[in-house]
Amino acid sequence: QLQASGGGLVQAGGSLRLSCAAYEGNCYRYSMGWFRQAPGKERDFVAAISWSGSSTYYADSVKGRFTVSRDNAKNTVYLQMNNLKPEDSAVYYCAATGRADWANVKTDIYTYAYWGQGTQVTVSS
Repeated sequence: QLQASGGGLVQAGGSLRLSCAAYEGNCYRYSMGWFRQAPGKERDFVAAISWSGSSTYYADSVKGRFTVSRDNAKNTVYLQMNNLKPEDSAVYYCAATGRADWANVKTDIYTYAYWGQGTQVTVSS
């Protein structure tokens, strides 16, 4: 079970840190992804991190502004979001996968078997 938290309302240029905690099992077994979904739009890939934390990936739209990290001892994955823009407003979801070929299909929502409930991020202009 995954639970995302840390969302909120922030002005453009501000920062937020999202957390995704695993309450069952050990998330160190899984590679993790962050996705977001704005009203009326598809759920889009934002960032991902390998089970060890040694590999990270980002959507072009957030590269240089967002940082994904993990603390396996705490069963938690983080998404640090800096220099937020109004277009970053969305519900953010964390997801987990145990697929061995994960890196090749990391942006596909169907790669991930487990999903958190989402946390709302709203960036005002």
